[in-house]
Amino acid sequence: MIESKKLLKIKNLKHGFFNSVGGKSKNIYKSLNCGPGSKDNTSNVKKNLHIVRKKISSKAKNIFLLHQIHSNKFIYIDEKYKNKKKPKADAIITNQKYLPIAVLTADCSPILIYDDKKKIIAAIHAGWKGAYKDIVNNVIKFMIKKGCELSDITAAIGPSISQKNYEVKEDFKKKFIKKNKNNLMFFKINKKKLYFDLTSYIYTSLKKNGIKHIDVLKIDTFDIKHKFFSARRALKLKHNDYGRNISIIMLN
Repeated sequence: MIESKKLLKIKNLKHGFFNSVGGKSKNIYKSLNCGPGSKDNTSNVKKNLHIVRKKISSKAKNIFLLHQIHSNKFIYIDEKYKNKKKPKADAIITNQKYLPIAVLTADCSPILIYDDKKKIIAAIHAGWKGAYKDIVNNVIKFMIKKGCELSDITAAIGPSISQKNYEVKEDFKKKFIKKNKNNLMFFKINKKKLYFDLTSYIYTSLKKNGIKHIDVLKIDTFDIKHKFFSARRALKLKHNDYGRNISIIMLN
């Protein structure tokens, strides 16, 4: 489990960015695969989620997960929340204590957010689609609507694929440039190949929204030495599936 130095300083908060180590899954899912949507043994995934929950806190309720769809949609969980189905969205916001909220990634960026005064937390799954569709913007705007102040918000961008391993096509670049010409700065050409910097794009989105306290964990999920699940690496190795890393935050 890797922690953000900025979030670690905050009392009444538990969080963690987990890699693939310390679980029950086998083979390509070895070993802490937390993705119920993967083709892994369901029982092993449940055991892995239990391991994560216990690591976060003995008081933690069941981990709240989403059916992630690469959108800009979020859900807010307060004391009135009753939805029994897994919501289709890519971010969770809550003010409830001992409720661990989490997102699953395998190269996309996990973002954990905390407001120190209002005691509101958020977990965001931001791949390029969600980032492009302004999921970060939507979450911050909602938190402000709930009374949060920008100066009280801390955000941590967790392990994600690095620019040097995120090769994209020209039409991908055109899409981003069409949205904003300044997005050109997130692209780089190396040996006639085009690469995108997802983490920097998200960092800039947070900055544009007025967030000053930002921690960026510069850990590349594609790089095997960091022991994270990576969809791109799985594709390169011709695996038919891949495990999911979990990033989790909880008020206590």
